[in-house]
Amino acid sequence: MSLPAVAVTQTPEAKFREYLATRARAQRFTEQQREMVAYIFSQHSHFDAEELLDAMKRDGIRVSRATAYRTLAKLVDAGLLRRLEIGPRTHYEHDYGYPQHDHLVCTRCKKMIEFQRPEIDQVIRDVCSEHLFQIAGHTLFVRGVCAECNRARGNRRLDLV
Repeated sequence: MSLPAVAVTQTPEAKFREYLATRARAQRFTEQQREMVAYIFSQHSHFDAEELLDAMKRDGIRVSRATAYRTLAKLVDAGLLRRLEIGPRTHYEHDYGYPQHDHLVCTRCKKMIEFQRPEIDQVIRDVCSEHLFQIAGHTLFVRGVCAECNRARGNRRLDLV
């Protein structure tokens, strides 16, 4: 399922520049940060820091590991990326210009499938209202086995034992 984009008033680069400029101690927007932001927002995928560094390196973009980790943290603080804690590694996904959604996570191949269900959002709003809880967002992961892994597993006799 492809989720629809959400209309935004600024490019991710402009929003990040604004974030850096309005911090308590204004920070400059470096060339490495610019390349990272452009690379991350040129595609939509879930990634961890090491996957990002490897992909950028393959595409000829050189960013130091320290800069990458610092920039990812700033992109989360700026509201451009969302941090996903799944297993031992931290993954990231677009937050800016992307609708609220949830994930199915395959425990075998680690594939993430995004989905939206208004009924789930309504249940969460109802529960928050019952508890006078002011919601800032939510992250829902449903863990299981994806269709491809189920098909592959169905061809193995050892799984029947």
